[in-house]
Amino acid sequence: VQLQASGGGLVQAGGSLRLSCAASGNIFRINAMAWYRQAPGKQRELVAAITRGGVTNYADSVKGRFTISRDNAKNTLHLQMNSLKPEDTAVYYCNVEAATPMGPLYNYWGQGTQVTVSS
Repeated sequence: VQLQASGGGLVQAGGSLRLSCAASGNIFRINAMAWYRQAPGKQRELVAAITRGGVTNYADSVKGRFTISRDNAKNTLHLQMNSLKPEDTAVYYCNVEAATPMGPLYNYWGQGTQVTVSS
């Protein structure tokens, strides 16, 4: 299973970005999908997660500003980020819990996409 993230970039505070993550390969099933981020000198943290059925969970720091969504038919994950703040600057990683036809569930990570918010 391969994950390709896109949509990062440089934006001014108050602006918006939309991240996308496409899963490909010999996928049998994808369960939970999530976005994590890691700022310089900090640990990787969960930003938002979504179950296969669409139940969402957000970090307190992004509630009301970010929206996670997924398309199960296309195996894609999105993160709409509005009202961005300089403290949102980080490398954003997509993460999925997926299984191949004959394999167990496993956590897969994308390569990361840089989001930089200038003040």
